[in-house]
Amino acid sequence: MLFDENQPSVRNEAGDENFGMSHVQSIIRIMTKIKQPNSLHCFICGMENPVGLHLHIYETEPGVVETQYIAPDYFQGYPGVLHGGIVAAIIDEVSGRAHMGNDMNNPRFMFTGKLEVKYRKNVPLGKMLKVIGKAGRSKGKIAEAWAGIYDAETDELLAEGTTMHIDTPKDQFDISRLEELGWKIYPDTTTSP
Repeated sequence: MLFDENQPSVRNEAGDENFGMSHVQSIIRIMTKIKQPNSLHCFICGMENPVGLHLHIYETEPGVVETQYIAPDYFQGYPGVLHGGIVAAIIDEVSGRAHMGNDMNNPRFMFTGKLEVKYRKNVPLGKMLKVIGKAGRSKGKIAEAWAGIYDAETDELLAEGTTMHIDTPKDQFDISRLEELGWKIYPDTTTSP
């Protein structure tokens, strides 16, 4: 269902054929950012995960999220380059967060059914990255999304991916226990992991 040739169509569903950084920058300037909750132990957003990325993700408009990240040396693949598995994990998380919404008491939790990543350039360590996620089509319990990792300084697209997400079964965990599970808005920190 989601193949490499579909990546442009998923990210272009905003109605802009040239969905790129100029479009994203105009959204960022106009829209108020709404911070999404974090968890305790998620590898990407978990605030108490000692080896996690600790990302704070913001909704900039319905179905569009963003975050920034500086990758440390211990996530290295080749010297100076972020490991491809970490790149894929970031794309996976941020694309899924695009469908989550901003109601922290009723988030759309989903798991990944399919992930396809296109590595365009090496993603550098120690340099500010901007990650954008965009919700695509949603039908029933299945949703498509796109995410891209950009060099925050040059706005160059370094990696992108399309995903197919499936709603988490209602009986998988008790949504009334979200706060107990650490699902809340945490203050931003000035340090990177």
